[in-house]
Formats: sequence, C-alpha cells, structure tokens
Amino acid sequence: MRDSRWQPTLLIRATLVLHGLALLALIAEPGQWRWALAAVLVNHLLITAIGLWPRSHWLGPNWTRLTSAATARNEIALTIDDGPDPIVTPQVLDLLDRHAVRASFFCVGENAERYPDLCREIVRRGHAVENHSQQHRHHFSLMGLRGITRELQAAQDTLTSITGERPVFFRAPAGLRNPFLDPVLARLGLQLASWSARGFDTRIGDAERVKKNLLRGLRAGAILLVHDGNAARTSDGQPVILDVLPALLEAAAAARLRFVTLRHALA
Repeated sequence: MRDSRWQPTLLIRATLVLHGLALLALIAEPGQWRWALAAVLVNHLLITAIGLWPRSHWLGPNWTRLTSAATARNEIALTIDDGPDPIVTPQVLDLLDRHAVRASFFCVGENAERYPDLCREIVRRGHAVENHSQQHRHHFSLMGLRGITRELQAAQDTLTSITGERPVFFRAPAGLRNPFLDPVLARLGLQLASWSARGFDTRIGDAERVKKNLLRGLRAGAILLVHDGNAARTSDGQPVILDVLPALLEAAAAARLRFVTLRHALA
C-alpha cells in the first residue's frame, strides 16, 4: 500500500514556486502583469498537456511497468477495465480459468453495485478488484480536489463492502488526470497504475489489430490493458476481448511469461 504522506513532484513544486513569484512580481511591479500572467498560463498549459499523457510520472507516482523484482521473475500483468459486465465478464473469467491466469479488474463502482455477485465472483476466482472510480465520468480530469475525493472514496467504499477487500490500485477514467489526483491517492493509500501496452479495444473492433497492439508490448514487466466493459464488437458482434485473449495468453505462455495481479507484483 502506498505511503499516505503526499510528496509533490518536482513539477508541482516548481509550479507552486512560479505562482508565488508571479504574485510577488505583481505586487512589486503591477505594470508587468502581462508577463506574470503569461508565465502562469504557460505553466497551466504544460500541466494540462501532461495530464493528457496517461503514462506520465510528472504529476505523481505511476505504475507503467511492474517492479524490477517482478520483471526479473518473468511476471506480467493483465488489467481489465470498465466492468463488471454481465455478458462479457463471466466469459472472460472462464477464459482466464482455462489458462490458469490471474488478472486485475479495474471495476467501476456503479457497475459493481449493479452486479455485486459478479464482482464477488472475480475475487472468488483468485483475481483482484481495483478502483476505477465510482461513476467513470468523462470529465474526471476536470474535477477539483473535492470531486475527485468523492469519486475515489465512493468507489473504495463500494468495492470494499462488496468484495471484502480494499482496492490497492487506481486507474483514472481514460487515464486522464490533473494535479489534484495525487494528493487524494496518497490520502487513500492508493497507487496509480496505467499500462505499458493497450489494445484500444473500446474503439477497434478488428481483433487482429487489437492483438498486434498488445503483442508488441508482450515482455516481462509489462502491464497490459483490455476491457470487459465498453468492449468494441467484431464484425460478427463478438466482444473483441473474447477473440483477443486466447491468442494473447497463449503467446505469453510460449514466451514463459507468468501473469500475476498488480498486488502480487508488490511482493
């Protein structure tokens, strides 16, 4: 579990200093307000751009790969977002069982409330349920400190009450975030996790393209991202994850890679 003490990154510390200097400049030389405003605006644009980069570490700690110890053990992580889904998730669970694979399911709190038995089944089969926010709001990265706290705390409470296990990891909706997220994560003891390879399987219904996207990143220490919720459909109406997973799991086995949950990789 993450340390509850928030440690601002170099970028955040520099931002706070810049705002303080801009304020002092305005007090000392009010006529230079344009320069002070320009500096602050450039800083905000930079932070916004970084928030649109899901794998960035500039706004706080972010797992884009497994630990060096897990990598040395030839471990790899499969993470599955946006569920649970009453149609797709049970089929995904059966596929994972057939290949003896353990995964981390980043569940949306509201979906877990709709399908609590399915959420419990994920844990019963040896997988981990992690926090993907309560409502998966598309404007999550625009929320302030209070709104982000509500979303994460609500999901923590929902998922813990259903599964009996408190989530350890958080993934932001669409991976987008702002500087308010990291202090909330620290307070709740959550570790941000993004990915090293993704299939874009909410937008691409071509299973071959999705497979290629994922197989390019198939190596020890990788964190792979697919979706059981909001899954794109193939031309014959099949959720693309169901076409992609067998080949992906077989390729990992052939490469002697072992799938573990993100929690296991903490060891």
